[in-house]
Amino acid sequence: MFAKPFRVKSNTVIKGSDRRKLKGDISAAFPSLSAEELSELVPNKEELNIVKIYAHKGDAVTLYALHKTPLFFEVEKRLYPTVYVLWRYPALLPAFTTWKPVLQKLIGGADLMLPGVVVPSSGLPDVKQGDCCSVTVVNNRAPVAVGTATVSSAEMQSLGMKGRGVCVLHTYMDYLWAFGDKSNPPSLLDVEVEEQGEYGDELAADEEAEKYVEEQQSAGETVTDEACPAVEDLNLADEEENKGEKGNEEQEKDEEQTPQAIMDALLLQCFLHALKSKVKKSELPLLTSTFLRNHMFSCCPSGKQLDIKKSSYKKLSKFLQAMQHEHKLVRVKELSKGVESIVEVDWKNPELRSFNIPETDVEAASEQDGGEGEILYHPPEITTLYSVSARLEPLFVDANKRKGSALQPAEVRSIITEYVKKNELVDENNKNYVRITPTLCDCLLEKAEYQQVETLKWDDLFGRTLERMQQCYQLVFPGQAAVVRKGHIEPIDISVASRGSNKKVTIIKNLEVYGLDPTAVATAMQHRVQASTVLQPIPGAKDKVLVQIQGNQTHQVGSLLLDYYQIPRKYIQGLDKAPKPGKKK
Repeated sequence: MFAKPFRVKSNTVIKGSDRRKLKGDISAAFPSLSAEELSELVPNKEELNIVKIYAHKGDAVTLYALHKTPLFFEVEKRLYPTVYVLWRYPALLPAFTTWKPVLQKLIGGADLMLPGVVVPSSGLPDVKQGDCCSVTVVNNRAPVAVGTATVSSAEMQSLGMKGRGVCVLHTYMDYLWAFGDKSNPPSLLDVEVEEQGEYGDELAADEEAEKYVEEQQSAGETVTDEACPAVEDLNLADEEENKGEKGNEEQEKDEEQTPQAIMDALLLQCFLHALKSKVKKSELPLLTSTFLRNHMFSCCPSGKQLDIKKSSYKKLSKFLQAMQHEHKLVRVKELSKGVESIVEVDWKNPELRSFNIPETDVEAASEQDGGEGEILYHPPEITTLYSVSARLEPLFVDANKRKGSALQPAEVRSIITEYVKKNELVDENNKNYVRITPTLCDCLLEKAEYQQVETLKWDDLFGRTLERMQQCYQLVFPGQAAVVRKGHIEPIDISVASRGSNKKVTIIKNLEVYGLDPTAVATAMQHRVQASTVLQPIPGAKDKVLVQIQGNQTHQVGSLLLDYYQIPRKYIQGLDKAPKPGKKK
């Protein structure tokens, strides 16, 4: 779980009530701990932090850290101790012993396979499926891994000690360990192992490690070799280096089948592509939202869709933090409250310099460029939709449309028509009318109409249905997935304001809604009217800025939006403020 870097969401000091709750949870999960030991782990007057993180696969994990050293981690409301706790209380969990070469595999992200388990003379520890357990290495009782048993002890024996034994969650030298003080495990001598001299036999250890690796491959397990920097110097076993081409291909296929891994790789490719071919030094600082919308999306290969929510990062800010801190590619700064910008790009970064732009993307870029290196803008397709409300849900159940389903007006009309025909509600005397049933009465009529209205015209029926549905809209940008948002779409707002005695400025808002780059619009207007332009953040609106142009430039702005960007007139507000011919403004 922690073989790859995780992202910290929050880090806060624990409250008194949460501290008491944590003590109770630890006591319930690990009843063998005495009151004194519990007080040592969770002292009353020392700083204890709750750290919420996202693992590299997107799992939400809560850490409890004392003096910045993680003691416990919680996954799906279940507490697990870290190796730091187990080194102080090694008998806290039932332990399985394995060979030292196997530890390198566990650090890389592998689970503990049963062929790698050393069975002592006293037998295996008594565990049930799903029980929390630890892993130790031969000649040392200090645990080096924590996980859950995949099968019970009895089943392990009945399976002939083959297959997966422990699902490993956390190991010594992984990134959770690196989050603490990075201390090494103590040397806790195992008396029983010492007496059995065979455990110290290196040849036996090598043979067992070989069996372990073979069992891993036969089980089709994908092992991630990435661990924290502290273990990069560890020598991998020869068996790992000599894997056949088939094994490598299987691993690649397994990785490709992970949607998050695919999206992460696509994000990085589009990010590097955009930096190398789209962004210029003169454009910096560049709004992060603009960089994503106008640069990264345009670098997405044909046939694929870039969706950050389907990646392990979930948010653009988290992805850019990784690019800044882990890859050292860019520097992101919050120039104004709530608005982040890319202020610096490391053009000499080896990863960026070695990146090769795919040939198909080069051809597509040459076709899209308008001769001046600017990407040709395509307006989005905007569709008005209606969302099914809780009140109207009974009318749409037969069509498998639940609350929140977004439908086009034609779909609503078709479903309502089918409902009326299925329930034989057409008036026999006049087919232009529909009889009102108790269900239609509850859905479409006001209380004052309950005893008065017995029939409705078809048009009135459809009109009342749409009135009681929540209006929303769908945006489809070229090469991107459709986005559905509630409410009415905000039009591009053009307004004229006074500054000083007799000076006027033109203000443009909501360009981002239509995928327009405010910087590009400001530059285009500056060239058209030869007037100064300024970008300013909109108070209370995150990642939105307004464009301010000197003078009343409503006519020129309208011409740019209507003729050049092809924005429909109905989505532009304020064109009537253009100065009339012959009047001075």
